[in-house]
Amino acid sequence: MLGDGGPDAAGPVAAVSVDIGCVRMTERHLHTNPPRPGEASAATADIDAALDEVMAKVPVTSARTLIGLAGSVTTVAGIALGLPAYDPARIHLARVPAHRVHDIACDLFSQAHEQRARIPVMHPGRVDVIAAGALVLDRVLARFGFAEVVASEHDILDGMAWSMVTSAR
Repeated sequence: MLGDGGPDAAGPVAAVSVDIGCVRMTERHLHTNPPRPGEASAATADIDAALDEVMAKVPVTSARTLIGLAGSVTTVAGIALGLPAYDPARIHLARVPAHRVHDIACDLFSQAHEQRARIPVMHPGRVDVIAAGALVLDRVLARFGFAEVVASEHDILDGMAWSMVTSAR
């Protein structure tokens, strides 16, 4: 979703949903532990094809800031920050450089389930899908030229509710 970010914003400028979430990418492509290079290549091609669709429908290059939310983004942010445990207050609004996201994604793809499970900020339910989630984030940053991602602990529903409150004023 692309918004104008202004205080008088009437809603999103453009939006599209593509089926490249971490669970879906894991189910489609990542079948070994750790994933084989061919699996990563297939996932990357799938993600890139979906991002082509995004580029055709959303003027992504006009965006100034990439705000990422949900478990994969916040987990990658927690890893980037080197947190000893998951800390939403420290993760919220953390800025993670694109090169750091790339390094984390590469590390996660090289690790077996047991290694990922020992990462201090890792939720047990995310261990199997975090490599795919980090890859999606890495591809979004790379394909659209963002230098960093801002992690948000609030989800899209919070933003939609806020836009409704501010537009009612």
